Amino acid sequence: MRPLEAAHGDLAPPYRRSGSSEEDKDSKDANVRYLALYKAVDSGDLEATKKFHNQHEGAMSASLSADGDTALHIAVLAGHVDIVEELVGCMSAQEVVVKQKYGSTALNFAAIGGVTEIAELLVKKNRELLKITNDHDQIPLVVAALYGHRELVQYLYLETPIEELAPTKNHGSILLTAYIMDEFYDIALDLVQRYPLLSIAEDTDKDMTLHILAQKPSAFPSGTQLALWQREVSNLEDEPKLEALIKKAPFEGVKHGIVEFVTEIMKHYPEVVWFYDEKDRNIFFFATAERQEKIFSLIYKMGAKKNSLATHWDRDFNNMLHQVAFLAPSSQVDRVSGAALQMQRELQWFKEVESVVQPKYKEMINNHFKTPRALFSDHHKKLLEQGEQWTKEVAESCTVVTALIITIMFLAVFTVPGGYDNSGVPLYLNSNSFMIFIISDALSLFTSTTSLLMFLGILTSRYKEEDFLQIVPTKLMVGLSTAFFSLATMMITFGVALFMVLRERIAWVSFPIILLASLPVTLFALLQFPLLVEIFISTYRPGIFDKPKKPWLRSGSNHSSTRCVR
Repeated sequence: MRPLEAAHGDLAPPYRRSGSSEEDKDSKDANVRYLALYKAVDSGDLEATKKFHNQHEGAMSASLSADGDTALHIAVLAGHVDIVEELVGCMSAQEVVVKQKYGSTALNFAAIGGVTEIAELLVKKNRELLKITNDHDQIPLVVAALYGHRELVQYLYLETPIEELAPTKNHGSILLTAYIMDEFYDIALDLVQRYPLLSIAEDTDKDMTLHILAQKPSAFPSGTQLALWQREVSNLEDEPKLEALIKKAPFEGVKHGIVEFVTEIMKHYPEVVWFYDEKDRNIFFFATAERQEKIFSLIYKMGAKKNSLATHWDRDFNNMLHQVAFLAPSSQVDRVSGAALQMQRELQWFKEVESVVQPKYKEMINNHFKTPRALFSDHHKKLLEQGEQWTKEVAESCTVVTALIITIMFLAVFTVPGGYDNSGVPLYLNSNSFMIFIISDALSLFTSTTSLLMFLGILTSRYKEEDFLQIVPTKLMVGLSTAFFSLATMMITFGVALFMVLRERIAWVSFPIILLASLPVTLFALLQFPLLVEIFISTYRPGIFDKPKKPWLRSGSNHSSTRCVR
């Protein structure tokens, strides 16, 4: 499908200069004669426009440019509602439908500009404008839809004769695909309900509604939009174009991760699981290559077919485990923050697919004589290096922080608030505040030391691929959580020390101390806590795959033995 800017050949500039093309002398003279009117209309000068009209009879219907634009065309394209209203009021119904050189009426220009009020003025003057096409054979409603003007589209859709959108014409098919591209799902659903055959009609770009839907994840959240794609799929039943449509559409849905679309297709046409793309991959192979875990998880609902689907191979003799050995598309990799967690996600995928394929497929070689594990190592070598570098950079920055906390907390023990008496006993030893001070100081020292040792272990280690599955994330999680806890207890220690020193002089000192002490803790939490949570979820959550839960006990498995009697 071509991008919207080039779709249907409609978005080339509708207002072009003829440049070096020869014009009749009379036409050139007319352009010069009406130059003042052109300037007045284009700049929105209503009074100057009225004055020129009163002084020059017939000027409103005259061509003002080499492109054959009338004053109405210019006013509409410039978006001057008051001038359009003035011009429409003094023009006949036939004058309003005049086309300029490139086949556009004033309503076609209004559809480009998207000003609904202008369109209402024109339609009220002459409803035939709704059916007049431009040089691209597009009615104003289609033009407005291609430019994405929702309010104008809603108005023109209600005003345009419905027979203009019938499948026998191109307008309806172009309009339906444009509605879906623009996410006008409510209008698209109404159009499909009126003309169900439009769902399998090709537009002028050879695009079909089902293929466009398969590329629009926004069409599939739960809600009113679901009715559209369910109807689209249902409309395909018993149609000659069924096989050609169904072969391509599911793979588009898999690529964009639209599990609802794929599920609906599979419900209506179960044989779709045996269709293959140009590389001889079924939808589960393709879901593996595209890292679409929700769609891949559907394989667990295939029953006995799962084993057969998982033992296929493509044209290069890549089995399903080979597919997951290739590096994921960048759009999927970038969903996970940090190279270490990206490597972890790739390993989770490899392990999951490994549990699905036959054991001998783990050592199967492809056309390039690569086993899945060797292929995985080759394609993830750079990511492995980036993951190790990212992990050590995080550890290095946190090591500095924890080392400072250790130094401060160690010195705080020997410089307690209030000092010591002659026998070396702290003066505030029997105070509750002093006990909080000592306990928080000790906790901060112990946790920061733990964090430092953990990060030092990360810095001095070399990692294998498998280490990124749990070992590296666990070390990071322990180091970050203990660093966060040591920072929090350090601020408690500092706050209590200030309170003990100043409470007799400033009675209200506790509130600002608490407020100020919470700032660095909050800042650290905002910067580092999301990473800690992401590491925890990525490592210890049930999994990204929707696997059926195994029952704790199977019915009838009481392990009782029965004695055989001969």
